[in-house]
Amino acid sequence: MAFMRMDDVTVEFPIYSIGTRSLKHRMMNLGSGGRMSRDASQRISVTALRGVSAEFRHGDRVALVGRNGAGKTTLLRVLAGVYEPSLGNVVTEGQVATLFDVSLGLDPDATGFENIHRQGTLLGLSPRQIQSRAEDIIAFTELGDYLAVPVRTYSSGMVLRLAFAISTSVEPEILLMDEWIGVGDARFLQKAERRLEDMVHRAGIMVIASHSADLVRRICNKALYMDKGQVIAAGPVAEVLSAYDKAGA
Repeated sequence: MAFMRMDDVTVEFPIYSIGTRSLKHRMMNLGSGGRMSRDASQRISVTALRGVSAEFRHGDRVALVGRNGAGKTTLLRVLAGVYEPSLGNVVTEGQVATLFDVSLGLDPDATGFENIHRQGTLLGLSPRQIQSRAEDIIAFTELGDYLAVPVRTYSSGMVLRLAFAISTSVEPEILLMDEWIGVGDARFLQKAERRLEDMVHRAGIMVIASHSADLVRRICNKALYMDKGQVIAAGPVAEVLSAYDKAGA
């Protein structure tokens, strides 16, 4: 069964070193909501997450809500193992898949076919798994003969079709998303949304950062409201969105 837990997780990012107080430091501190600090060596850092604790179990569909800069994306990257906590611990049980930047890692000089195998390997699929899913990926892209030419000749929409088809071919136990993905024209977008919803349904745990209250109500059963790197409220979607709305009133 998929499982994730964060225990008092804090993440700090160093910025630069400076020996004396300055107008630049004061302005940056104001812009970060007072989350900047300096240690004895005069190194300045921003606290992106502070003391975050949460637990997600199989069947949880969790929304991360909050204003820009609240710490949602940082939290997703901590769960994905991209960032290591400065303090605290993260426990994860289950295969993790991320849909942050689906086109990341595509080789522009390789063909579409070659990128299917390349990206599949990066996603942790075995050669046999890639081969078994290649036909579905190829059909879903609707790119036809273009798959035999280098990706650098593709339009941006074609690149997204290929990347999306590959990224959603996995069957993760834990799915992490930074906003809902939209690709292609209206007809293709409907097909992509059906595929994405099926992927979400198959995942044991799904965590998504989103600014869309309608989307959160539709696909999530829990939510975390974040502000300045801290969890302000956690629980059922309706309760957390209500707390978020009141804070913004």
